[in-house]
Amino acid sequence: MVPKNYQHILALVFAVLEINENPQLLSNVTLGVCIYDSYFSAQRTYHATMLLTSTLEIFVPNYLCDIQNHLAAVIGGLDSDISLYMATVLDIYKIPQVRYIPAPVMNDKTPGLSFYQMVPEETLQYEGILSLLLHFGWTWIGVIVMDNDNGERFVQTVLPVFSQKGVCFAFIERIPTLSFVTGFMDIIEDGVKIHDSMMGSKANVVAIFGESYSMSFFRWLPVLSVDNKLVGKVWIATAQLELSAFHYQRHWDAELFHGAILFRYQFSYLQRFHKFLKKGNPLSTIKDDFIKNFWEHVFSCVFLNTTGDPVDGGICTGEEKLESLPLPFFEMSMTGHSYSIYNAVYVVAHALQAMFSSRRTYGTVLVRGRPELQNQPFWQLHHFLRSVSFNNSAGDQISFDQSGKIIAGFDVINLIVSSNESFHKVKVGRLDPQAPPDRVLTINEKAHPLSVCTESCFPGYSKKVKEGEPFCCYDCIPCPEMKISAQKDMHDCYDCMDTTYPNIKHDFCIPKARTFLSYKEPLGISLSLFALSLALITALVLGIILKHHNTPIVKANNRNLTYILLISLLLCFLSALLFIGHPEPVTCLLRQTAFSIIFSVAVSSVLAKTIMVVLAFMATKPGSRMRKWVGKSLANSIVASCSLIQAGICSVWLATSAPFPDVDMHSVTTEIILECNEGSVILFSCALGYLGFLAIVSFVVAFFARKLPDSFNEAKFITFSMLVFCSVWLSFIPAYLSSKGKYMVAVEVFSILASSAGLLVCIFAPKCYIILLRPELNNRGQLVRR
Repeated sequence: MVPKNYQHILALVFAVLEINENPQLLSNVTLGVCIYDSYFSAQRTYHATMLLTSTLEIFVPNYLCDIQNHLAAVIGGLDSDISLYMATVLDIYKIPQVRYIPAPVMNDKTPGLSFYQMVPEETLQYEGILSLLLHFGWTWIGVIVMDNDNGERFVQTVLPVFSQKGVCFAFIERIPTLSFVTGFMDIIEDGVKIHDSMMGSKANVVAIFGESYSMSFFRWLPVLSVDNKLVGKVWIATAQLELSAFHYQRHWDAELFHGAILFRYQFSYLQRFHKFLKKGNPLSTIKDDFIKNFWEHVFSCVFLNTTGDPVDGGICTGEEKLESLPLPFFEMSMTGHSYSIYNAVYVVAHALQAMFSSRRTYGTVLVRGRPELQNQPFWQLHHFLRSVSFNNSAGDQISFDQSGKIIAGFDVINLIVSSNESFHKVKVGRLDPQAPPDRVLTINEKAHPLSVCTESCFPGYSKKVKEGEPFCCYDCIPCPEMKISAQKDMHDCYDCMDTTYPNIKHDFCIPKARTFLSYKEPLGISLSLFALSLALITALVLGIILKHHNTPIVKANNRNLTYILLISLLLCFLSALLFIGHPEPVTCLLRQTAFSIIFSVAVSSVLAKTIMVVLAFMATKPGSRMRKWVGKSLANSIVASCSLIQAGICSVWLATSAPFPDVDMHSVTTEIILECNEGSVILFSCALGYLGFLAIVSFVVAFFARKLPDSFNEAKFITFSMLVFCSVWLSFIPAYLSSKGKYMVAVEVFSILASSAGLLVCIFAPKCYIILLRPELNNRGQLVRR
């Protein structure tokens, strides 16, 4: 079952209902409709056609006993073979057949059948395809036709005309005629053959001359392809083809058809038909043997009272929405075929109206207040069909030419397949048979379809010529990360200026923002408040120590070193403020050097305190020579010498390659970073390395002195403080190197504050605790363990 064909039935029923409700047309006469399926089988088609000529529900050929139901005309034959099978039977009874497909091929054994064609002359469509090919310069194409008489006629009569105009054919393939017993293996075998021909050809345009179901066949091609090289081909399909799919192809990839050009029978939008479709419901619709089968297939559900084979899915509620179906399954607006069927019903109705009105030849017998037609010679309806002319409800004029073909044209449609597998039909031109010869085909250049060999590369892309292909065949390559192209069909992308960066689409440059770690942003404010808070705490600790400077716990650990350490920590916290704010020449000179020297003083003070603790315990041993080293002079010497070395490194740094304000335009794509260039990276590394050396030495000395016998051994707290200090700065290195812009500065500021806070808390928190909360422990007897 091809689900989309169900709309043909609905268009037929809709037209009949409209006519029966119209008092101006066939007044007091009720049109009825009887629908049969051909199942793509000649036997089924002949049988269904004979049923139409017999009494309803009683199949007896040439026997008709129902005087209230008269067959006036037949509308049908979606494909050419089906139409021909029906015509061979209907012609015996002279019953008119109104077709909505081009005329089938007639051979010598076929009688002169009468057809009324609701679609334009087919030769007009072929002329339009040829004009389209020449318009875009597509002279190397592949052709796919049906493997039947119509396809052979096309190859023998139409393609030579194409060749005369300079169009060459890379390949000509044939697809099988669909039948009721067509198997998957047959489809796959023919699909592989067509797939191989397309893959082996450089032709980028493929013209299809098929039947209504051919698109369903071509949806097998992506399944048979191991890659996606078929995508990008430009497909040109005749109006007979519908964009359709079988129910099992619901989720199959359709990107293959993106950019396809479809010829479509011209039609007008009918708002009433759209409303009619929205009312469709399998639970409320009666006398429709097709709707439940259609509903189960398209919504993948099953009705509880169904007698057919169950399908995968849930239970059908009947509340499912037709507008939610994908376009290959169903359309809420009429297709070209459905519009032709709709007009065909009106053609028959207007012909009947003309025949009933002609009292010169036909009489009317009133039965129960209604005109009933008894033994009316319906074969004479042909005369009125040929001369019918009217405007339908959409305002389109409907009339036939001398050969029984409707006077109309074609629309040229560009099929767009979105990334979510939704389909959009964009009208890009039209074929008008009544226009001057040079204006029969009109194409909207602004909306011309995409094709590999004619495609324009939009801004943000550049052209790359395909290897081994003509210069007009190229791929559109997205611009690299830092490049743009501002115009169509650029051969190369170009760089933005240093002060700008590409937008997301890479089609123009955006000015970069100038950034630095500012006092006005949350990060800068937080770090500033953190630094000032720690500086205030350090000042309070220094005040407490000065107030209790004569107590044993202060005197026991070298008061001078304590004062130096607290003052240096206070300055460390304040030096962090030099890193925040707009980089200036003075701040750039001071921030790293001041930080290095002040930290060296702090760490050397800690080292001196640790060494003094060790010497003090060694001096208590009898006969020890270490007593002469215990004193203020040694501690001051340690602090001074260690700090002078760092000061020397910084002096050389400032003298040879001093830091200076700079801008970094490349580290962050969207920003210009205002920063302090460190000048000499080597000397900067030396300053940090020397600081780390002092910290490690202090940690090692304190670690070995942590178990000296004393109830208040400061070496224990120094060990913890230096462990915190070293951990912070070891973490600083990878964090600093992996950061960019103002966040790199923020990492260094945080490391300064965290390491300084570690020294402050680990060394002075125990002292403040004893001084303020446990003053009874602040005496010599408690501090010295004998």
